[in-house]
Amino acid sequence: MLVFVHMKSLEQRKIRPVAVLCLFLICSFSLIGFVHGALTTAMPERLTDSEFWKLSTSSSEEDGIFRSDNLLSNELNFQAVIPDLLVNAKQGRVYMGVGPEQNFTYITALKPAMAFIVDIRHGNLDVHLMYKALFELSKDRAEFVSRLFSRKRPGGVSEESTARELFATYLAADTSRELYDENLKAIIEHLKTKHGFALSDGDIEGIRWALSNYYRFGPSISYNSSPATNAPTIVGATGFGGGRGGGAVTYADLMMADDGDGQFRSYLASEENFAFLKDLETRNMVVPVVGDFGGPKAIREVGKYLKSLDAIVAAFYLSNVEQYLAQDGKTSAFFANVAALPLDESSTFIRSGGRGFGGGGFGRRGGLGSELGNIMSEVRAYISR
Repeated sequence: MLVFVHMKSLEQRKIRPVAVLCLFLICSFSLIGFVHGALTTAMPERLTDSEFWKLSTSSSEEDGIFRSDNLLSNELNFQAVIPDLLVNAKQGRVYMGVGPEQNFTYITALKPAMAFIVDIRHGNLDVHLMYKALFELSKDRAEFVSRLFSRKRPGGVSEESTARELFATYLAADTSRELYDENLKAIIEHLKTKHGFALSDGDIEGIRWALSNYYRFGPSISYNSSPATNAPTIVGATGFGGGRGGGAVTYADLMMADDGDGQFRSYLASEENFAFLKDLETRNMVVPVVGDFGGPKAIREVGKYLKSLDAIVAAFYLSNVEQYLAQDGKTSAFFANVAALPLDESSTFIRSGGRGFGGGGFGRRGGLGSELGNIMSEVRAYISR
């Protein structure tokens, strides 16, 4: 299929160049099946360590700046859209997202074959490398929580423990500096020695900083807890937000929350959820990437890679990044990037906050305005504005 564009007509209708690009990309969606049938390979069961590292680094852009260093979500009700998500998006495909641990809960719901976490902060990549090592090193949820917060595993927790029981136990457990030191060493050795990843000094510091905050604040850590990234020591560092964490959503709150219909869907709600993520991480199929959603490279490189595999993006979690893209004048670039991804009519945005373009949002349920949106409908609506 060829797409002919009459430039004089476009000029008269004042269609922007980025809209022309998006239009071309959308028209190209119908070619995916034909072209990929001859030129692509199947989704791999696993990535080798070198493939994982190359894919992460080659897709990444330069480190960017955000207004805070996010070590956890502050969206207590983000699970509320999962029932609708499972109706609209397809499992077993590719998940994309931004930020830290909330992605894990969406991943365990959608059970993708592969996931990409794209964030403007290199620090978020380091956090996900830390999580990768912790998943691989831990045999079950209780050990994982023990390692994450550097608290000795207490008695009375088992595979049958609910998330409430698990976190109630660890909230009461004592911290251990010795365990923190052991965990940090094990994480770095696992990533550098077992996987052979070429961690920079900055990566090691980023992992240390993240783990030190989980150690310091424990399961009560909130979005406002973490100190500045240049804090020289664990003890005595000043909390981000000047101690305004009172009443804030904590890690324990997020893990013990349900979807509003009484189903507990957090990634630590069951051993089954944890085991799925552990397996996906062990096979190197959760790939962190540094990238601006409105930048020139990251999303497009992910899209190029996925098209080479004949893969389709099932869902793309945006959090509230769109408001910052709008402030920076990058909305058009963002939609052009999204249009370059392999999509179909079931591909779904997950966002917190305002409605999607062109009324594309659906499945709005309580919480802080969490909603879903049809990606292709929103791209088309943005182009026609």
